[in-house]
Amino acid sequence: MRKWTFPIYAAAAALAALFAVAPLDAQAKRPGVAVLDLDFGAVTKWWEGDWDIGKGVADLIVDALIDDGSFRIFERKKLEAVMSEQNLANSDRADPSAATIAKLGKIQGVRYLITGSITKFGTENKGMKVGGGGWGGGFLGGAKVGTSKGIATVALTVRMIDTSTSEIMLSAKGEGQSKRSGLLLGGGGGKWGGGLGGEVQMGSSDFRETILGEAVDIAVKNVVAQMIAKKDRLGSN
Repeated sequence: MRKWTFPIYAAAAALAALFAVAPLDAQAKRPGVAVLDLDFGAVTKWWEGDWDIGKGVADLIVDALIDDGSFRIFERKKLEAVMSEQNLANSDRADPSAATIAKLGKIQGVRYLITGSITKFGTENKGMKVGGGGWGGGFLGGAKVGTSKGIATVALTVRMIDTSTSEIMLSAKGEGQSKRSGLLLGGGGGKWGGGLGGEVQMGSSDFRETILGEAVDIAVKNVVAQMIAKKDRLGSN
């Protein structure tokens, strides 16, 4: 029996090595992507302050892609630094120049860049669209918050671009709508304070519990599901 000892151990070691390498190979074959903040220039700005809804939605797309695991997701802080250096305006986010795409890809070491636009972002309540001051009869950032039945609609369009060729590899559109009764947005203190003068945390439970937050969540899930379904069009890094 002893003469079989070495072959058995050798086979076990070979299998262990195979299983150790296989996950690494699978990880390397996943397409590497980075997500640019979305453009929202087509949306009428009904809120006060500097709330960057394009950045907030991009963060949610990143979270959804990480949760799925089909892509390798790269750090966005470097992207933001390059965007600032290039003076990449909000209106350029959906369609950055080929030179900018190539530079972003080179610095990040990433093959694909996700860009896009928010084309709808708002609510209606009692037949009145949001605009200027009120939010369905409530007050932004104040104690009074609309809780009647409303309609919130969010629509997104995204594209995945090959940073080495500037070719659009895939596109996806998603719309989310919530018609339930509940908070139209939220108000008063904390993450919401000052009439939305600061940045709303879209990933917070406070925002997700609103009908606008629910509409954003549905729209993000739709576009991410489409990108995942089309990932076979892509190569690895």
